Amino acid sequence: MCLGIPGQIIEITDPTNKLATVEISGIKRQINIACIVDEQHPPESCIGDWVLVHVGFAMNRINEKDAVETLKLLQEMAELMVDY
Repeated sequence: MCLGIPGQIIEITDPTNKLATVEISGIKRQINIACIVDEQHPPESCIGDWVLVHVGFAMNRINEKDAVETLKLLQEMAELMVDY
């Protein structure tokens, strides 16, 4: 089973190599966006997109509502684990 974490693309750092900065719960990291770009949606148009990130790759786009809900659930799970 894989776990994709929602994050929002805030910057395209290298359009040629399809690299971007994503923010996940306040943490910024570089990811590869090759799986989500094409001629209709080039790298430059990805800023602001919500994506599922898995092992450093944006696997697919998701809507903001689903991203926020998923992040909330992950936070609740983390809080439960602290009490465990």
